[in-house]
Amino acid sequence: MSPRHAAPSRLDGLTSWHADWSGLRVAVLGLGVTGFSVADTLAELGADVLVVAGTADDERAQLLPVIGARLVQGDLDEPPTELIEHDPELFIVSPGFAPRHPLVTWAAEQGIPIWGDIELAWRVRDKVGTPAEWIMVTGTNGKTTTVQLTAAMIQAGGARVAPCGNIGVPVLDAVRDPQGFDVFVVELSSYQLHYLGATDIDVSPLSAVCLNLANDHIDWHGSFEAYRDAKAVVYRNARVACVYNKADAATRTMVEDADVIEGARAIGFDLGVPGPSDLGIVDGILCDRAFLAERRSSALELTTLDELRSQGLDAPHIVANILAASALARSYDVPPEVIRDALREFSLDRHRIEVVLEQARIRWVDDSKATNPHAADASLAAFDSVVWLVGGLLKGVDIAPLVERHAGRLRGAVVLGVDREPVLEALRRHAPDVPVFEVDATETETVMTRAVDAAGEMAQAGDVVLLAPAAASMDQFASYAERGRQFAEAVTRTWGGGAGDGSEEPHRPAR
Repeated sequence: MSPRHAAPSRLDGLTSWHADWSGLRVAVLGLGVTGFSVADTLAELGADVLVVAGTADDERAQLLPVIGARLVQGDLDEPPTELIEHDPELFIVSPGFAPRHPLVTWAAEQGIPIWGDIELAWRVRDKVGTPAEWIMVTGTNGKTTTVQLTAAMIQAGGARVAPCGNIGVPVLDAVRDPQGFDVFVVELSSYQLHYLGATDIDVSPLSAVCLNLANDHIDWHGSFEAYRDAKAVVYRNARVACVYNKADAATRTMVEDADVIEGARAIGFDLGVPGPSDLGIVDGILCDRAFLAERRSSALELTTLDELRSQGLDAPHIVANILAASALARSYDVPPEVIRDALREFSLDRHRIEVVLEQARIRWVDDSKATNPHAADASLAAFDSVVWLVGGLLKGVDIAPLVERHAGRLRGAVVLGVDREPVLEALRRHAPDVPVFEVDATETETVMTRAVDAAGEMAQAGDVVLLAPAAASMDQFASYAERGRQFAEAVTRTWGGGAGDGSEEPHRPAR
């Protein structure tokens, strides 16, 4: 390391909000929600903060000088002069920037310590008093739902809890909230875990889970192995429970290989009959055989599939999320009856297995948040006969295995998005008898109208018309939420005119 950079001893000592951060020269890469929270925190601590960003939201850019930070905006292929002159002692990277980004590479070559926002949050977590317990959640899919479920269960037990992290509320904002919390349930992306794993900071959660693992973000990490290794960081130094998916061998291996605090237990979950130290299902009852003394001979009832079905929470992957969340809540000593009560009040986020309309015994379901094949796989598996709205920005992912797996349940398929050809080819190869309609519209305003019209022509009584695109939305929509909103509006506009009790034939729009 160059002698002009901070001696390791100073950074090593910055493990509290109340340590001396004043004058520390810090460069923050990125000015999204996370980057701004980092800059705001460091400015409040008295550090000398320079934010470097390719693009920046106008409001955040205008706020930076108000909070006492500076902004350099422009081409990030080379370190800007202002960054070099700032001579940073610490470099904090927003999650979206890959380790091969030119500025991250530059910082590493200069010997500048590189942190993510999670490391900073852990170091300053004592701002408002006794630090909150951390419960950490990752996985390819289901993270947000599991975080929300866990937080709802813990809150129902009377604790002050903040769902935060990749869910949309930066951990640093939760840390600095003056009301204080007992528990943070932290959603962590593989990006955040990569930077956390690259440092020696001893983040030590109460409990942690990796829900599942599938090919995703390989372009960012460089390989599936690097992606897997980043996810595995979630279990490092866990103190009470390492919760894993018994149906996903990779998560079990992560737990077996994890360096944890002595006494931490491996807790499995799946949709089968639970063994001791597991959560699972027996005769339609969700059971805990992990957090009770008599776990070898008995179990605790959490809820039933019938109760979940009445609330639209019975899709298999949602039930799995509920079991994982229950395990995390039980690790915080939330009683089973409180978990049951919390589930009775819980509802899923918009655009996640959301029933938009049920008309003439046809259900229209918005799962626009299924932005990769792994998520779409879970969604398709929840229904027996499907007209599938699929496609978008595939980002190089092979969709053929997903089509092959679910060809037998497809009544029809409506293919949209910029990457239609790989989807069409997979359908020709693995589902040659399935009717297919290709939406070649490029105007956002017309895509969903045409897709919904085509799906309605294919659907029969008992079918589900399912928007589970298995692809990102940015090719034609501002976000997955916008894609789902336009789907719901098109469904309601075209098919929502009749009675909802299934007694009428659907109205077919004029062609």
